[in-house]
Amino acid sequence: MTQRVCIIGGGVIGLATAYALVRDGFEVSVIEAQPTLGSQTSFANGGQLSYRYVAPLADAGVPWQAMGWMLRGDSPLKLRPRMDPAQWRWLASFMAACRGSVNQRNGAHLLRLALLSQATMQQWREDDHLDGFAWQRNGKLVAFREQANFDKARQKVIHSSFQQPLSASECARLEPGLQGSAFVGGIYTPSEEVGDCHAFCQQLTARLQASGRCTFLLGKTVTRIHHANGAVQAVEMGNDVMAVDQLVLAAGHNSPALRLPGLNLALYPLKGYSLTLALSDPQKAPQVSITDYDRKIVYARIGEQLRIAAMVDIVGFDPSPDPKRLAQMRQLAASTFPDAGNYHDAIEWAGMRPATPTGVPILGASGYRNLWLNLGHGALGFTLACGSARLLSELIARTKTSIDLQGLAPYAA
Repeated sequence: MTQRVCIIGGGVIGLATAYALVRDGFEVSVIEAQPTLGSQTSFANGGQLSYRYVAPLADAGVPWQAMGWMLRGDSPLKLRPRMDPAQWRWLASFMAACRGSVNQRNGAHLLRLALLSQATMQQWREDDHLDGFAWQRNGKLVAFREQANFDKARQKVIHSSFQQPLSASECARLEPGLQGSAFVGGIYTPSEEVGDCHAFCQQLTARLQASGRCTFLLGKTVTRIHHANGAVQAVEMGNDVMAVDQLVLAAGHNSPALRLPGLNLALYPLKGYSLTLALSDPQKAPQVSITDYDRKIVYARIGEQLRIAAMVDIVGFDPSPDPKRLAQMRQLAASTFPDAGNYHDAIEWAGMRPATPTGVPILGASGYRNLWLNLGHGALGFTLACGSARLLSELIARTKTSIDLQGLAPYAA
């Protein structure tokens, strides 16, 4: 008898997990608190599928850099201390991870997962003809305004066959929209991709519905997970209780609210913002994905729109957009690509990215024999979704995983 897998969370992580499971022959149920799927953190994220540039935020020197940022009016980081033990525990763990050796180790774990995710995305696109989400492989340029930062980055990729350092003039030849810009150089990765995460969620949903092997329970909030004898037994949704065979927790930053003995999820929401700009002159907007390293802003060409994303706000659980932060983004973007479109008409958005202190997601076993975790992807949710989903399906099927789970699975199987 085929076991049914229940997934809590209908964002890109939960939907990709459902898709991988259905492809592997499982029956799946997806529970989502919102009335629609992919409508929160997955709705209008940065759009970059950044597979090779996956360095965690926690690194040597970041705490001092962050202190300098917070003294600036245009800081990419905003911290509002709260009387919240979870925030302070997360910050303490983040500070402990701000070491070069830890960053390098965690970066290697992320790269391994990201490359699996890229391969899995390609397999789904080719084998299943999965499309309709503005996917393209247009490359990514990490552009630098400060010479010292560029010199440091250039030393890291000097022996790389996948990335290449470019001078300011070479950046402008690659991306004519940068002609006359203040960038001194950049690191170019030709293999990077972009896509519309919300459209990807819609495409997965349509395929899942057509499969006949997936049901959706929308507008249902899981308030409790029943467990006994080292296993989960059922999920409670208000007055409804549904028995489960296997359960995947993929509810983003809301996951820690579903408390279970022995399960301590070090997650905290990092609020990010985006603008979606309709292009008035496609020739004046970048074709290549751009990351403005010093201002911490990313630009992704998604069809006939430019997606602009930035900011890290560690301010609690309020998802409301901050008008000042959005105005700051609008001004910075307009100063970089002034003729791309009418920035006053750009669609504004804010989302809560569920992050671990180390930047490495929590995948795999939970300590409960039929509860699985797919959490904490931070700003890399879209990038890592397909690979994470593939690993979860392999684990639930009890088959050999495609990559080593070292560093990704903190709980014993």
